[in-house]
Amino acid sequence: RGKEKAREGCNLPEPSWEERLANAVTPLWRLPYQKQLQVKYESQRKILQTLASRLGELGIDAQKPGGLCCPLQPVVPSPVINGYRNKSTFSVNRGPDGNPKTVGLYVGTGRARNIVCVKGNHLKNIPPEHKQVAQCYEEFICRSPLDSCILFHTGGHWRELVVRTTRRGHAMAIVTFHPQELGQEALATQKALLKEFFTCGPGAVCALTSLYFQESTMTRCSHEQSPYQLLHGEPHIFEDLLGLKFRISPDAFFQVNTAGAEVLYQAVGKLCQATGDTVLLDVCCGTGTIGLSLAHQVSKVIGVEVVEKAIEDAKWNAAFNGISNCEFHGGKAEAVLPQLLASWEDGRPLVAVVNPSRAGLHYRVVQAIRNCRSIRRLLYISCKPEGEATRNFLELCCPPDPRKKLTGEPFAPVLAIPFDLFPHTAHCELVLLFTR
Repeated sequence: RGKEKAREGCNLPEPSWEERLANAVTPLWRLPYQKQLQVKYESQRKILQTLASRLGELGIDAQKPGGLCCPLQPVVPSPVINGYRNKSTFSVNRGPDGNPKTVGLYVGTGRARNIVCVKGNHLKNIPPEHKQVAQCYEEFICRSPLDSCILFHTGGHWRELVVRTTRRGHAMAIVTFHPQELGQEALATQKALLKEFFTCGPGAVCALTSLYFQESTMTRCSHEQSPYQLLHGEPHIFEDLLGLKFRISPDAFFQVNTAGAEVLYQAVGKLCQATGDTVLLDVCCGTGTIGLSLAHQVSKVIGVEVVEKAIEDAKWNAAFNGISNCEFHGGKAEAVLPQLLASWEDGRPLVAVVNPSRAGLHYRVVQAIRNCRSIRRLLYISCKPEGEATRNFLELCCPPDPRKKLTGEPFAPVLAIPFDLFPHTAHCELVLLFTR
C-alpha cells in the first residue's frame, strides 16, 4: 500500500499487468545480474545472522565474524541467466480482459479474492518452448465447449498445465483436468481431442515428446492418487547431466536449473570430502542425480525418496549409466531412514546429503541422523533456509536431549555457500555444511 501511495503522490502511471506479474514472480528482473547476486548475498547473510542468534538462545556460542553462525562464501552465479527453467507450471483462470480460459501465472491472492491470471510471455526465467506450449493449451481450451475449472465447487474442467523440457530437446506436457460428473465416454472424447490438437492440430508445432493427462479432484495429486495417463509419445524424457543420462517421470523431482545444478553438485562432491571407502547417504534423492553424479568417488550410495516413480527413475538411471554401487529405497524418509540407521554397523565413513522440499526434514529424520554416530559430516541443501529448514538446523545443533530422543552429539555449522539456481527471483539454493 505504501508503494501505491508513493505512486499516487508522484502521479506515476499504474504498472501494467505484465509488470505486476514480473514483479511478483521475478522481483529482481530489473536489476543487472551482478546486483542481483549482491542482493541475494545480503539476504543469506541475514539468515545466517538470525540462525546464530537462535543458536545463542539455546546456549550455543555460534557467533562468527559479522554475527554469522559460520563463514558465508559469495553467491555462486548461474551459468544460464535467462530462460533457465526446465519445468514451468501454468494456471487457468480469468485474465485481465475477463477471459476465464487464460493460461498464465497468478497476480493477487485467493485470500484477497483479487486473483488475475496473466500470460507469462515476457517473464525472463521461462524458456520460449514453455511459453509456446502454454499458448497452444490456451488456444485448445478456448475452442473447447467445456469450461475452465476456477473453483472446484462451481464446476468446470480445464485446469493447470505443467511443461518440462531438457537440453536434449525433449518436451513433456501434463494437463490436469477435473472430471466433475463426466462419464468415461465423455472423458475419452476429451483426451482424444487433446491428443489430436497436439499431434495433428495447431499444437503440433510444440513437437511434444510426451503428452500426459491427469484427472484430479484435488489441488495437488500424486501419481499414486490419480495416475498420469500417457496420451501421446514416450513415457519419459531424458536429460544429460555431468556426463550421465537421466530419465525423468512426470512428477519426479529434478533441479529446475540444469546448468546450475551441475555447478551445485560438483561443489557438493568437493564438500563431502569423500574418499574411496565413504558411504554417501542421499536423503530426498529424487531421480538420484546427486548420488549418481558422486558415485564414482565413493564406495556406496544409499538413496531415499518418497515418490515411487522417481525411485524407478533412479534405479533405471543407475543401471543405464553402468553404476552398480547405488541402492535406492522408496518411502517416506521418516519411515525408511530410522530403520536404515538404527542398526548401522558399517565401519566405513558415512556422509549425509539432504535436499528436502520447503517443508524441511521430518523430526524423525533429524533424530535418526543425530543418533547415528557414524555420520560426522552433513550437507543440507535448502531452497528456503529461512523457513522450516531453520527448525532442522536448530534440531541438528541443539545440546543432547533424551526427552526429545536426541542423544547423539550435536552438529555445528562450519560453512555456507549460496548457489543462484533462480536468477531474477529472490531465491537461491543454500548449502550448509555441518560437522561434529
